[in-house]
Amino acid sequence: MSHGQAATVADAETDTNTDTDASGVRAALSGLTTRGRSFLAAGVAAAICAYVLGQSDLLRVGLLLAVLPFVCVAVLYRTRHRVTGSRRLTPSRVPAGAEARVHLRMDNVSRLPTGLLMLQDRVPYVLGPRPRFVLDRMEAGGRREVSYRVRSDLRGRYPLGPLQLRLNDPFGMCELTRSFGAFDTLTVIPRTEPLPPVRLLGDASGHGDGRLRSLALAGDDDVIPRTYRYGDDLRRVHWRSTARHGELMVRREEQPQRARCTVLLDTRNLAYEGSGPDSAFEWAVSGAASTLVHILERGFAVRVLTDTGQSVPGEGVNGFTASAQESAQSAGLMMDMLAVVEQSDGEGLTAAHDVLRGGSEGLLVAFFGDLDTEQTALAGRMRQRAGAAVAFVLDSENWATGGTVTAAVDQRVRALREVGWTALAVPPGASLPALWQQAGQQRAETGGGTAGTGTWS
Repeated sequence: MSHGQAATVADAETDTNTDTDASGVRAALSGLTTRGRSFLAAGVAAAICAYVLGQSDLLRVGLLLAVLPFVCVAVLYRTRHRVTGSRRLTPSRVPAGAEARVHLRMDNVSRLPTGLLMLQDRVPYVLGPRPRFVLDRMEAGGRREVSYRVRSDLRGRYPLGPLQLRLNDPFGMCELTRSFGAFDTLTVIPRTEPLPPVRLLGDASGHGDGRLRSLALAGDDDVIPRTYRYGDDLRRVHWRSTARHGELMVRREEQPQRARCTVLLDTRNLAYEGSGPDSAFEWAVSGAASTLVHILERGFAVRVLTDTGQSVPGEGVNGFTASAQESAQSAGLMMDMLAVVEQSDGEGLTAAHDVLRGGSEGLLVAFFGDLDTEQTALAGRMRQRAGAAVAFVLDSENWATGGTVTAAVDQRVRALREVGWTALAVPPGASLPALWQQAGQQRAETGGGTAGTGTWS
């Protein structure tokens, strides 16, 4: 950069700082209260009268009245940047209808005490009224802590912030507002219900027959070795690989194959009627959340799949959770997805069918909205690759009125049962645990298909 360019940049930075300072001063002066403006006007008027009448004592009074608001502005403007604020949200993820607590802390890091402080945090309307607090005079180095509760019956992600602080000087001459840029996010996940143990697929632990995961190499190297770790049995040292790599290598342990489960959620807008926390779509979302939590607790590899073909968490093989140790993290990812899932504009289940067609056998639990003849046939073909398939078919047409299940829904359920599904119609306001128990009984009566008959306990 040339000298001329450097000078230009320096001048630009100086102008920017000057503009920032000028805007800050203008903002501070705009914070004068009615009392402060009255004192300023009275001081100017007294100074003019003193000049006209030649009264020096009146001039001193006028100067005092005029200068006092400016002194308050200067002190308060400096204090505004010496007060820090922070927010702590516990917990950051709550089920719909549960409460979370927000903790606010203000610290005065200046050497001067503050005046009256008015604290306000910005929250979405759905979480409740906007919290406001009045804090007493804060001494130098002092701290104040307050808290409030938020609650939502609607799942979603809600921003909290920015935190706004309003400061007043002791004389009431000036009032300034400061906004803190920090935001927090409250995630409201769907409600979940504990489900009873039923016989559907796999054994109690969620594992199939153990098998050695190996790839054939050359000669008798029929396993892929790994680096020796402290505590490994020396009898498992693979000497040929050790000689090749120059460090101790051991054979991998036999690893059990985890049973898999896909939770399919139909999000098509045309498949549901109504909205709100008691709508059919929200029941389906809550049912999917309850199912994935129940199955994850039993050691299954799980994924959530929507009609759009989107798979969550999307890690591991074919989108399933990678390992039992990652179940908690995977559950969080899937719950976060269900917290914000919206109804799609899709008209069919083709994308989900394509994903399931390329997968391996396992348990399939589906939550369907209204199905026509074509989509019922497509859902029936999803059963071909599943070891067991359970479908909950919602009758959203009568959901708002609370009527009984219509004949059309019963017909769709029978069609799914004929191709091997364990299918149940979901009447308005039905209990998922009761339906889950009913699904286990229905599967036991039909012989359980091709899947195992272990119990989830």
